[in-house]
Amino acid sequence: MATTTYKTNITAPNEKVWQFVSNIENWASLVPGYRKHTMLNDKQSTWTFSGTVAGMTKTVEVQIDITDWEEPSKIGFVLQGLSDKFTGAGYFEATPVSATTTNMTMNLELKAGGIAGVALNPIFKIALPLAAEKLAGRVVTKIQNA
Repeated sequence: MATTTYKTNITAPNEKVWQFVSNIENWASLVPGYRKHTMLNDKQSTWTFSGTVAGMTKTVEVQIDITDWEEPSKIGFVLQGLSDKFTGAGYFEATPVSATTTNMTMNLELKAGGIAGVALNPIFKIALPLAAEKLAGRVVTKIQNA
């Protein structure tokens, strides 16, 4: 299983950070490899990602279910591969540091199953921290420029 936690401070009040991240439409396209998403209801969506691994381009579909909603600080979720055998979970958490600074924590764990899991899990361990850092940077930029 691959797990990553990425923390960063944003020069923005907690309310502004929560307002942005609590709406998937604001940041979905910022996720590395994003192609599209569909909201099924307010707690469930499907996402399509594409990426190149070991010289092969792969597109995957994922269902994401919101499992935890603690306004204005935390959103937890689980995910299930629809096109491939993998599962995962994660959360986003915003914690005020001061009136103008918020600590943002992103956590994600992924586990590939089946025969492909033997090859994919080590790749996830390398790629996941890089993807989390890239996503966090994009989110920070969007929030601070809003």
